[in-house]
Amino acid sequence: MQRLVSTIALLAVLGGLVGYIYYLETKDPAPPEDAPQKAFASVEADAIEELRITAGGETTRLTKTGNTWSIVEPVRADADASEVSSITGSLSSLQIEQVVDEKPADLAPFGLDPARIDVAFKVKGQAAEQRILLGEKTPVGENVYAKLPASPRVFLVPSHLDPTFNKTTFALRDKAVLKVERGKADGLELKTGSTEIALAKSGESWSLVKPIAARADYAAVEGAIERLSSAQMQALAEDQNAPPKRYGFDAPTATMTIKSGSSSATLTLGKTENAVVFAKDSNRPAIFTVAPTLRADVVKDVGEFRRKDLFDFRSFTATRVEFTRGGQTQAFDRTKGKDGKDVWTVAGKTLDAMQVESLLAQVSGLRAASFETGSHASLKTPVLAVKAVFDKGSDSVTFGRAGADVYASRSDEPGTAKLDAAAFDEAIKALDALK
Repeated sequence: MQRLVSTIALLAVLGGLVGYIYYLETKDPAPPEDAPQKAFASVEADAIEELRITAGGETTRLTKTGNTWSIVEPVRADADASEVSSITGSLSSLQIEQVVDEKPADLAPFGLDPARIDVAFKVKGQAAEQRILLGEKTPVGENVYAKLPASPRVFLVPSHLDPTFNKTTFALRDKAVLKVERGKADGLELKTGSTEIALAKSGESWSLVKPIAARADYAAVEGAIERLSSAQMQALAEDQNAPPKRYGFDAPTATMTIKSGSSSATLTLGKTENAVVFAKDSNRPAIFTVAPTLRADVVKDVGEFRRKDLFDFRSFTATRVEFTRGGQTQAFDRTKGKDGKDVWTVAGKTLDAMQVESLLAQVSGLRAASFETGSHASLKTPVLAVKAVFDKGSDSVTFGRAGADVYASRSDEPGTAKLDAAAFDEAIKALDALK
């Protein structure tokens, strides 16, 4: 009996010890005395609705309407959302790394008389403005001297915040050269000299409208629109009110227009000066510069915008494909067998489905390497004509050969495509194997 009582007592002591340890581990630890303190207590980034930044000899004031930030002084312009988000986020989490001097006799040694950077902000629902002044970096460069106007003490903040707050008006503005809704773009027009190229989107497909009517290369068109819509200003021109001739807008080197329904945005390129190109958005008065590579990245030869695939059908979409050579035609038809599998026949004869699929994959994979405007002479005496019927339409392509070169032409598109002769020869070999 005594042994049982002892056991129960030991268990009670053990339970208490376990509970005490659990309490110590889950209790919030008291912060160490030298832990960094927040420069601004209870400031949420989303609650900041006004900013005033003085840096680089400029003072910029920004305000937020809804979720959109705008520059209101010294000019009116849309603000760069990512830049402002970085600033407001840094203000809300800004920590004092170390207090350097509680009451310095002179602020000049810290770069705070006057301050190199002055950041002020207002929080929603609060009339009072809060500010922080930033001076020079410490000798080792890991921190920046700082102070609050209402307090004499000088403290340190991390130096990685310096470029976040050290922003001029231009750095804070939205530098997109065009205002477009990228996902809604359904037209692209390019003009340089006497050359005009126009493309239009229908559904998920792009087509050339000028100077010819033809299928367009989806990736090429989307790539040009992406490059143009994401282009950034490099700087603002010095004289915003200069006559058009000053920057070459009286004789533009190129105009590039993105359309979206009934709206459009046009970028006009002027002359090149000091390795930059002057540019202007037709919907805004600002004159700015862009990288000289922008024109070459967007304005291309019409052939580069044409779809390179000679055929729209694929081996798994075709229901009938006709091959005509030397006046003889082979017609391959696809049906479903009793087991639900594809069955390919020619003149009533069942063929090896894998062989036919391989042939059609090679034929449908033929691509143009380049385009010529006229009809090549070799197409008057074609070496092969292919007609394909598939679930969304039909293809009709004629092939000609001139020496080692192979040419092709679609019945519904102008000009001639030049293609890789080796790929064409492999397709002919696969066709011969099915005789």
